[in-house]
Amino acid sequence: MTELLNEDNEEKGIENTSLKDLNIDNIRDQHFDITIVGGGIHGAGVAQAAAAAGYSTLLLEKTGWAAGTSSKSSKLIHGGLRYLQGGHFKLVRESLHERELLLRLAPHLVEKNEFLVPVYKRSHYRPWQLWCGLSLYYALTGFTNNGRFRILSKSQRAALNGLDTQNLQSVFQYIDAQTDDAELTEAVALSAQQLGAQLACPVTLLSASRENNKTNLKLNSNGENFSASTSILINCAGPWVNDVAKTLSPTVPTLPVELVQGTHLVLSAPIIDRYYYLESPSDQRAVFLLPWKGKMLLGTTETAFAGDPSQARALDSEEAYLLDILKHYFPDAKPVVERRMAGLRVLPKASGNPFRRSREVVLSRNLGPTSHYIAVYGGKLTGYRATAEKVVQLAQKTLGKRQRIADTADLVLPEIN
Repeated sequence: MTELLNEDNEEKGIENTSLKDLNIDNIRDQHFDITIVGGGIHGAGVAQAAAAAGYSTLLLEKTGWAAGTSSKSSKLIHGGLRYLQGGHFKLVRESLHERELLLRLAPHLVEKNEFLVPVYKRSHYRPWQLWCGLSLYYALTGFTNNGRFRILSKSQRAALNGLDTQNLQSVFQYIDAQTDDAELTEAVALSAQQLGAQLACPVTLLSASRENNKTNLKLNSNGENFSASTSILINCAGPWVNDVAKTLSPTVPTLPVELVQGTHLVLSAPIIDRYYYLESPSDQRAVFLLPWKGKMLLGTTETAFAGDPSQARALDSEEAYLLDILKHYFPDAKPVVERRMAGLRVLPKASGNPFRRSREVVLSRNLGPTSHYIAVYGGKLTGYRATAEKVVQLAQKTLGKRQRIADTADLVLPEIN
């Protein structure tokens, strides 16, 4: 897997090394059935699904593939055990289904691992509650082998290097999966390109105006302005989703959102060789400690963010929060923070703790009998394919069906060179 992390800050988007170079002449003055703005995992997923369904497709990205939040996640392909706490069973079931698909379709990018959940006398959740939660997780997989879990014996618990065993009551072990989120995004984008989609990076959408049943696009690449048009515009710009919406004329509906920052730390010199799901002792949030490319990945946080999304940075308070959790469970650890990365979640504006809110994706459309604009708000890395298929189903109501080329549920993702 490609090393993407930079000192003191973010991961960068993948360069166009495996994808065909941008040729503006393939786009200039051309008309597309579907144009997607945003080259993160959801934009790449919609491009793949649209091209697979037979639509002429254009994917626009202004900076680099997975340059935003799609390269700054927890790197997990999972059902979301913690979402059961909020009763989001549909989301968990869908995510578990998508996890199984990705294990089959991208074995070179997605691998399953055994996650450990330690429970202490002082833990918020009791062993019986975790047993019930993991039993439900198992049921939502359809009682597959990848949904099985177990409780470690005392001798097995004693062999866990560095874990505080004082007042340790139980350690549960269950299965989930890990990926390189940026490489997964590039693989999905490459799959879309192989299906016939045009991929354009770096290209900025300057404006989009609707007239005569098409949307005229004003674009810029490396200082050169040019035009194209599309029947439907899909906004997958992540934390920039409402900024992109402002470039459209006439105006399109937007949703009030909150941006919530999630910070991860990369720790040098591996502390452990196991995957841990930890409960924050201060606020009961879920925090993961995971082996990552010979190092450890620790995260994440949930901090309200305001301002330019490109300026998201890990805060000292977030770093202290995460290291306190690490020290709580691994008191002898001497972590060295090698790198930091901060991504932004898009959540519909609401009251209450962001940790407790649903992570269900929200699709917003223009008003009227047919949709020429669809915006994707939120969504999870694991569920990108399912979200993309929902978007294309909405687009189909306007465009009608085409001769399908492939089914994304059966498309093996290409390897990245």
